Amino acid sequence: MPANLTPEYLEAERRFKAAQTSGEKLDALEGMLATIPKHKGTEKMQADLKRRIAKIRSEMQHKGGPARAAAVPRVERQGAGQVVLIGAPNTGKSLLVRKLTHATPEVADYPFTTRVPCPGMMPFEDIQIQLIDLPPVHPEFSESWLPQVIRYADAALLVVDLSAPDLLDEIEATVAQLEKSRIFLRSQPALDQPGCVTLPTLLVANKQDFAQAEENGVVLEELYRDRFPIVSVSAETGAGLEELKRAVFTRLDVLRVYTKVPGKKPDYTAPYVLKRGATIVTLAERIHKDLVQSLKFARVWGHGKFEGQMVQRDYVLADRDVVELHS
Repeated sequence: MPANLTPEYLEAERRFKAAQTSGEKLDALEGMLATIPKHKGTEKMQADLKRRIAKIRSEMQHKGGPARAAAVPRVERQGAGQVVLIGAPNTGKSLLVRKLTHATPEVADYPFTTRVPCPGMMPFEDIQIQLIDLPPVHPEFSESWLPQVIRYADAALLVVDLSAPDLLDEIEATVAQLEKSRIFLRSQPALDQPGCVTLPTLLVANKQDFAQAEENGVVLEELYRDRFPIVSVSAETGAGLEELKRAVFTRLDVLRVYTKVPGKKPDYTAPYVLKRGATIVTLAERIHKDLVQSLKFARVWGHGKFEGQMVQRDYVLADRDVVELHS
């Protein structure tokens, strides 16, 4: 059975090959184990990764060298995509996660309240998107594990405080701090360099209900609209949060596909979530590996299509297509 390794796994594997120290190798191996697809075809690979991780940990303990930095917290990926909230202290990230999900991160008026990742599931129409509240990205204080958690996400929300007098400096400090870890925030992924990660990023201008917010918002638009999509919100009042949900879905660059059995109604309860550009074959692989070999054609229902249009295996799917596979 093919392993179908993910881009996140392959990136962690590249970092392992380039690692110079035992700590770097251990972080990369743990990243490989966290992102490897969990199915029968990768069971031996998973076992091998666990053995290699255990061996390096044992060697590090026996060498009696300096204690390793705090372990990297692992957040199990769930839903249609994993989105991290990043930014300077007191920009309102935790309150946003509270309002958008059922998670309950601590919210306080002092900086650096958040010390560990706090995930929550944000409902959007018929799917769930995972949001992760994180400690601030700040030059004077940053958790050592933070870059590793960020680099495995599917997208980022760069949250800024519209009422902050040093708003622009905070944005650039956050961006620069991440670039030291070879993490680049972009409107869309652009860089393709070994060890570099580019995250599709949405700039979230929070606290639009505060004084100076309107004036700062105009400046923000002028300086950053060509760099990031911008959504203005108020986590306190709830203004703009529905627009933010749709913008997050768009930034993930995914689509939803529903399936149906011949002669029966479509199943609209649990859509398959695929990357844009996915084909009929991609969907068949997601449903069952053996289906790919026997698949002959499919019928598709969707906006702008003939009802039940017959299509071939390489047909490119669109959001909310209904697909009937024939083998």
